[in-house]
Amino acid sequence: MAKMELRELGNTGLKLSSVGFGASPLGSVFGPVSDEVAIATVRQAFTLGINFFDTSPYYGGTLSEKVLGKALKASGVPRNEYFVSTKCGRYKEGFDFSADRVTRSIDESLARLQLDYVDILQCHDIEFGSLDQIVNETIPALQKLKETGKIRFIGITGLPLEIFTYVLDRVPLGTVDVILSYCHYGINDSALEDLLPYLKSKGVGVISASPLAMGLLTENGPPEWHPASNELKAACQAAAVFCKGKGKNISKLAMQYSLSNKDIASVLVGMSSVQQVEENVASATELATAGIDEKTLSEVKEILKPVKNQTWPSGIQS
Repeated sequence: MAKMELRELGNTGLKLSSVGFGASPLGSVFGPVSDEVAIATVRQAFTLGINFFDTSPYYGGTLSEKVLGKALKASGVPRNEYFVSTKCGRYKEGFDFSADRVTRSIDESLARLQLDYVDILQCHDIEFGSLDQIVNETIPALQKLKETGKIRFIGITGLPLEIFTYVLDRVPLGTVDVILSYCHYGINDSALEDLLPYLKSKGVGVISASPLAMGLLTENGPPEWHPASNELKAACQAAAVFCKGKGKNISKLAMQYSLSNKDIASVLVGMSSVQQVEENVASATELATAGIDEKTLSEVKEILKPVKNQTWPSGIQS
């Protein structure tokens, strides 16, 4: 079996597995997940070479952190062999990017995760706050946390790509170590690509999440609340049906497309079952050994051409 590819995250020195474990589903966000299943899922992730786990106090109203913490502990894997990122500023109760709140936030997260430190602490969905507050108050507070050893690296996350340039242009070089972007590096929307040279010039590592565009690039289709336009939903559904007709799976193709850009250190995908872990790792292994199905990819790109890079306004999904 091919070994999971590790990729360098910007200037951090961290080498992340190309497939990252998105732990939001462990917060029973998409349906109940027992501790037993969560522990088995994380154990299988370790077995297959995944070393990067991403969560947030917002996911499942703190449940994701608690369950991930239990599962990491149960795995018995030494702490220096895996990387954990969590977030601050977004909570079940709402947004609060104040220095006071994010400073308390990390202690709460560490207690839930049963860890002494996290590798990355990210300001969560910063477009909902004041970007100037992020620059002038939140990030300086995270720098102080870095000095305490509770966090190793600092990140920012959100949907609109312009938030990243806004912040990175206003903080000293090397202050922000990583960005997490979602829904902007998939077959239907690869707008993140244009930003990669800029991010490289700033020494910032890149994590991309939602390779399946929050369910658009799946046979079952997106959840009811998905904010995409009807046109975009219909095009993605047509692409999924086309793939199925050829005996191919659009989710696998989408995952492999996202993994094929080596400038993205890790592609985060939500997982809450052993089977999901195995399928995602198999996609990566097949990509590494056999490459992507170029013919089907170009046909799918053609179907999605009218909606290419069509995004949606960042909104609160309750």
